[in-house]
Amino acid sequence: MSDKGYILKEADLLPLSIGAALLGTGGGGNPYVGMLRMRELVRKGAEVRVIPAESLADDAWVCEVGGIGAPVVGIEKIEEGGECYRAMRAVEEAAGVKVSAMISAEIGGSNSLEPIIAAALAGLPVVDGDGMGRAFPEVQMTTFFIYGAKAAPAAIADDKGNVVVFKEVIDMFWLERFARTVSVDMGAAAGLAIAPMRADFVRRTAVPGTVTQALNIGRSVLDARTRRQNVVQRVVAEAGGKLFFTGKITDVRRELTGGFARGHAILSGVDAWAGSEARIAIQNENLVLWVDGVPAIMVPDLIVNLELDTGEPITTEVLRYGQRVAVIGLPAHDLLKTPAALEIVGPRAFGYPELTFVPLDGRPIAA
Repeated sequence: MSDKGYILKEADLLPLSIGAALLGTGGGGNPYVGMLRMRELVRKGAEVRVIPAESLADDAWVCEVGGIGAPVVGIEKIEEGGECYRAMRAVEEAAGVKVSAMISAEIGGSNSLEPIIAAALAGLPVVDGDGMGRAFPEVQMTTFFIYGAKAAPAAIADDKGNVVVFKEVIDMFWLERFARTVSVDMGAAAGLAIAPMRADFVRRTAVPGTVTQALNIGRSVLDARTRRQNVVQRVVAEAGGKLFFTGKITDVRRELTGGFARGHAILSGVDAWAGSEARIAIQNENLVLWVDGVPAIMVPDLIVNLELDTGEPITTEVLRYGQRVAVIGLPAHDLLKTPAALEIVGPRAFGYPELTFVPLDGRPIAA
C-alpha cells in the first residue's frame, strides 16, 4: 500500500466481509449485512480511501466507531445505516474538534464495515488498522483504551434517530456499563463513537494493516474456491494460523443476557488426530476452545470456525446443529499480549481464573 492508500472498490467488499468474518472470531455482527449496506453507498457514488496511519499529521484527529449490542440481534434488526456517522458527529461537537479520518473499533465482522460506511457518509478516509485485530464483546477491550485513550466524550446512536452523549465518564469500564445499558434500551443494536484520538497516538496503539489483512484473507478464500483447492488449508496459510479441530456441531446453547449473546458450542470430532470432542465458550465471540477437556486456544488469540467444505467463516449467531466445522487458531497481535492487555482481554477478564494465557506462537509476552 502506498502512502496515499487505495480506494475500496465494489469488488473488494465481498472479500473484505469474508476476511472480517474470519478475524471476528465469531462476533462483530453479520458481515454480509454490513457489506450490502456499503455496496449500496458505492453504487450511489460514495468513495472511501483506506490509508496508513503514517499518512496523517501527528495532530490530526481520528475517530473510532463500531456497532454495540448482541450480534444475534443483527440478523433480524437491520441497522438503518447512519448510526455510527451520527455518533461520530455528536462526538465531534462534544469534543470541539474536526475529525480527519475514521478507524474501526474492531476489524471483526460487520464492525469492519462500520467506519467505512461512516467515512463514506462523511467524505473521510479510513485508517488501515483497528483496536483489536479481531473482535471482543466489550467497549473497554481495545488497544486504544488499554494504552490510554480517553473514555469521554463518547456517543451512542440508534436507528430511530436517538443520540446519547456521554460528556464525562470516569473510565472505560463505566463507559462500557453505561453504553451497554443504553444499547439494550435501543434494541441491543446501536452505533458507538469514542473520543477523537490524535493520529500519533493511533500510530502507537492501533493494530496495523488489518483492513488489508481482512481483504487479502477474503480474496484467498474466493480464489481457493475458484481453483477448487482446499479452502481451509489456504486460509491457514494466508492467515498464519493452525488447524486445531474438525468436527460436527452436536449442541449449541445461546442466551441473550445483559446485551451479550452467551453460551457454548459442542463439537464431535470427525478426525481421530484432532480429538473426540471440543467445546467452545461464547460471549458474542469465541473465547476458549477445549479439546477433550484440555484448553487448546484462549483469548486474546483467535478461535475461528470455518465451514469444513467451503471455508466460509461461521459467526456465533448462525452456529447450528449438524454443521461440519474446522476450528483454527490465529495468534493475536503483540499489543494484545502484554500484561496490561491481558488484564483486560485475557481469559481471567472473561471469568476463567483457572486459565493462564499461553500464546499460540510460543513467543514470550512483551513487558
